[in-house]
Amino acid sequence: MKITEYTEFLQSRNIDSDIIKAALENVADFEKFLKNRDGDIDSVSIHSVKEYYSSLIRDEENTMPKFRDLARYFYMTGQSEMYIYTISTISGREVFESISGKLISKKDIETRNIVFENLEIPPLGSPPDTYPANTCLLVNRLLELGSDTCHDVLADNHHGIPHESFQKHIQWFEESSSIDDFLKRVHVERIRILQQHLDEGKVWFEQEITPEIIELVKSNQEILSAVRDGEHLYVTKIPYSPKEWLKEKDDLMKRYYACHCPLAREAIIMNGPEIPVDWCYCSGGFQKLMFDVVFGESTEVEVLESVLAGNPVCRFRISLPEKMIPDNKSSVG
Repeated sequence: MKITEYTEFLQSRNIDSDIIKAALENVADFEKFLKNRDGDIDSVSIHSVKEYYSSLIRDEENTMPKFRDLARYFYMTGQSEMYIYTISTISGREVFESISGKLISKKDIETRNIVFENLEIPPLGSPPDTYPANTCLLVNRLLELGSDTCHDVLADNHHGIPHESFQKHIQWFEESSSIDDFLKRVHVERIRILQQHLDEGKVWFEQEITPEIIELVKSNQEILSAVRDGEHLYVTKIPYSPKEWLKEKDDLMKRYYACHCPLAREAIIMNGPEIPVDWCYCSGGFQKLMFDVVFGESTEVEVLESVLAGNPVCRFRISLPEKMIPDNKSSVG
């Protein structure tokens, strides 16, 4: 275990000394587990990581700090596969609770209880393939309320991203001569960030960046930004595993590598369940959030393409608010 390096890494993030001490203990616990199997944390296999997480669940020690601290360690050491897998076992769970709250606010507690009856979230740290059955059940019950209600409930900020994180985008929009100008600025900045991660050999969120990925993004402004066509913005989601997606020839696996949703992705390569494409309105809510904040009002989103529907990527259309049409912040040609 790289104790000094990990300590300095956490200190650089302004993490409290007591939390750093606990983090070192959590990583040391994993080391003890590996020593019984002649393993080493800095050359650990994904199989050993999965075994350890299963043991945490079995012993009811599967706390968020344990997974978070290991994810940070794997990120620091550049163990991308371990980092990405760890993130996949703990991310997305907040979506269930958020949808529950949205149902109560849009409908009532009785409707929420009907939709969530016997819907059990797998224990924290569970393998991703334990989620699709519940996801399928949830979206089908939402569809019983009507597709419009289902889409409205799903197309929200279910990952709890703070609006404050878009302050610079609000400023950029105010400084821009048009929506098109703003979208180009966002795209250029995000390409710059990808290049920085490539140069530093760092994972960008859960994505390993290569020169080919940067070229993919450069070639299509819909990726990591949007393209305006009249009254609509078009957005194409960057594949979740872009490195593998670019290399893959098999259509099924290409869809799998494209999917970002930890609650649905494994269903693509499982024999079941078949999750309705309506579930992707949740991703649509994520895609439109920046524009909701920048425009100062909620926008409407439509799923145009989805890997759950057999497409190689996910693509969305976002309707501009009426106040933005046609000249206020646009340059309709």
